[in-house]
Amino acid sequence: MSILDIVTYPDEFLRHPTKDIENIDGELQQLIDDMAQTMYVAPGIGLAAIQVGVDKSLLIFDVAPPDETRNLHVLINPEIVEKDGAIMSEDEGCLSVPDFRANVKRAERVLVEAYNREGKPIRMEADGFLAIVLQHEIDHLNGTLFIDHISALKRELYKRRIQKQLRHGGPTT
Repeated sequence: MSILDIVTYPDEFLRHPTKDIENIDGELQQLIDDMAQTMYVAPGIGLAAIQVGVDKSLLIFDVAPPDETRNLHVLINPEIVEKDGAIMSEDEGCLSVPDFRANVKRAERVLVEAYNREGKPIRMEADGFLAIVLQHEIDHLNGTLFIDHISALKRELYKRRIQKQLRHGGPTT
């Protein structure tokens, strides 16, 4: 397994919708394993393939607390087919948007259809924190970042800070 580089804002690659996966093969299984290792080391609770430079409709997540047994979930070609209610995601962050957290309005409940890593169709109903995680990662697959859900002013302030760091050759993390 390998640790993959995480693509960070303002890289335009993050803005491109991903392509559906047609074939679940050994190469895809290796990508899933590499993404899992990358996510755990980062550390994060979710990761979309686009965040590691791969233009595929694939995401992984594990919301188990770090001191508990890992419980990796893999969703291939996921789609939110139903949304209900509203909830405020407090202090949402992202591995691709370093050093920034914000409150984001999300649906309280979602129904997601996808395929698991063996290619079997699954339906996942989620509410609360898990619903937030799924919406965040599926947004990535559609070229949307969580900062697209915040006020234009907050987004612009973050954008200026990152541009200044890039101009001065400083780290963006």
